[in-house]
Amino acid sequence: MTREEGAAIVEAILFTMGDSVEISALARAIEADVKEVKSFIEYLKEKYEKSDSGIGLIELEKAVQLCTKKEMYEYLVKIAKAPKKAVLTDSLMETLSIIAYKQPITRLEVEKIRGVNSDHAVNRLVEFGLVQELGRLDAPGRPLLFGTTEEFLRSFGVRSLEELPSIGAVQVEEFKAQAEEEINVKLDI
Repeated sequence: MTREEGAAIVEAILFTMGDSVEISALARAIEADVKEVKSFIEYLKEKYEKSDSGIGLIELEKAVQLCTKKEMYEYLVKIAKAPKKAVLTDSLMETLSIIAYKQPITRLEVEKIRGVNSDHAVNRLVEFGLVQELGRLDAPGRPLLFGTTEEFLRSFGVRSLEELPSIGAVQVEEFKAQAEEEINVKLDI
């Protein structure tokens, strides 16, 4: 492998990991010796030292990590201070409602209720801090259990799950009728 190819692999690993990675671990991952990996690191350092790069590489004992150059901090602060608004789409709201009312619940149970794959929705809710992993179900495969977080309570202005509106029998029937109507429209019945 060329120096450029090895450096590209090291760069990809460091970028993906985010944290520092031991040089010996890099060597094992790319099946190269430590001396060769150090030459890839030196190549990256030279590349990042150019003024047209906002990225740097730091060495921490026996590890390396990608970092932002100090000259770029003021721009990072501006973007970090910008308010972040989590946009909850209909599918995210639907998934969040199911988790809130049925927790602890597995992803598969959410999918059975929704009738569609819910991987993306659950992952986004975890990213937004509204849902968290609560543990594992004591069943074959040990699937993850999900539930809401304190951030969920803050975001929706409730102190506890008991304050969530209850769903009455009339509402359940209305929901069923609405779901059947939507299915019929999709099937052109």
